Amino acid sequence: MEFTLKNQSATSAILSVAIQEADYSALVEKQLKNFRQKANIPGFRPGMVPMGLIKKQYGTAVKAEEINKLLQTKIFEYIRENKVDMLGEPLPIEEQQANINMVDDKDFTFEFEIALAPKFDAVLDKNDKLPYYRIQPTDEMIEGQVKAFAQRCGEYKKVDSYEDGDMLKGTLTESVENGIVVREAVMMPAYMKADEQKALFAGAKVDDVVTFNPSVAFANSEAELSSLLKVEKGEVAAHNGDFTFAITEITRFVASELNQTVFDAAFGKDVVTNETDFRAKIAEQFAGRFEVESDYKLLLDVRAYLTEKLGKFEYDEAILRRVMEGNKSGETVSEEDFQKSLEELTWHLIKEQLARKFEVKVDDNDVLDVAKAATRDQFAQYGMANVPDDLLENYAKEMLKQEKTREALINRAVDVKLIQSIKGAVTLNEESVSVEDFNKKVSENA
Repeated sequence: MEFTLKNQSATSAILSVAIQEADYSALVEKQLKNFRQKANIPGFRPGMVPMGLIKKQYGTAVKAEEINKLLQTKIFEYIRENKVDMLGEPLPIEEQQANINMVDDKDFTFEFEIALAPKFDAVLDKNDKLPYYRIQPTDEMIEGQVKAFAQRCGEYKKVDSYEDGDMLKGTLTESVENGIVVREAVMMPAYMKADEQKALFAGAKVDDVVTFNPSVAFANSEAELSSLLKVEKGEVAAHNGDFTFAITEITRFVASELNQTVFDAAFGKDVVTNETDFRAKIAEQFAGRFEVESDYKLLLDVRAYLTEKLGKFEYDEAILRRVMEGNKSGETVSEEDFQKSLEELTWHLIKEQLARKFEVKVDDNDVLDVAKAATRDQFAQYGMANVPDDLLENYAKEMLKQEKTREALINRAVDVKLIQSIKGAVTLNEESVSVEDFNKKVSENA
């Protein structure tokens, strides 16, 4: 096989591939022999069909298939070995290939159009000044996290009078002759939909009897009423009047005081031993989570900065449009979508070049670390900060078994290392901002 690459412009080239019979004949012969072994033709036993008949029936199709497979393999080998900066994939020149006679010809030349990547030089050094936003957690955010940890270590306690959020136990009796009686009924008025019904329980004490209407209180919800009244859902509508609730017990969930039990549950045994350090540790935790957001914003700013600095890239749009439409099974691509794709392609090329310049490489451990960080963040959203490393790793490994998730995490691992390289290369103008102001700045990049 012979390859000839001829540039048509700075953005496109023609790749010619000359194939001789010797390049594909053995492959075709092998495939025809396989057909002969499997062919089921009346009048012949399996494996005994004359090769001449096999070639007559299948020869041209097999020849075309083997040449096409050979082309696919060798073209991409040539592009890789010769470091051709190709975008998309080679597109056959249909006018040229329409003249190919697959039946009679033995030697062939195939021509393909190739879109070439633009030439550019993305440089980042100390002369490049970029903003870096340090997000400051508010006192309310820290206090909210303190309360969440205290709640996790709280406990239920029996109390004498009702406050919103308490759980009531008692006897529920329908106010009609031979009505429903539910002993040991459990109810939380806080979940009632009607405020006036909820208010009937305000300040109620053990041994008090409160009259209310469950149907009104729970907005005729069959599921809630069926559970409360211990009847089938279809029977709920027949019990829409008043009931009495004789309170026998009031239980309240009380958050723990800030003590060593809370500190240990949050961050591990004796990591912190007083409230001041506890709050400082929470602030530190916020800072770690916020740094991920700050790094992401930096990457957005680098994209905007370099895109403007390097200017508009030239592409062979006709070829790229055909490639995109081919990937969409011939579906027409709108101009808006096409231009957005070019913008994403431009950033992809810039980021790839930066990764090469900074020698960014990721391995399985890097990807696992990113997966663990994502898992840790998920647990943190539920107030679980002190998750054992082996549990994080198990969850992370499960995530990596999903192909799409793994691909996204690999890209994220590359971004993480690239951001660190960029932070060391450029001059960062650091600025402390609130969460609200930071979100506004991120929306500016949207």
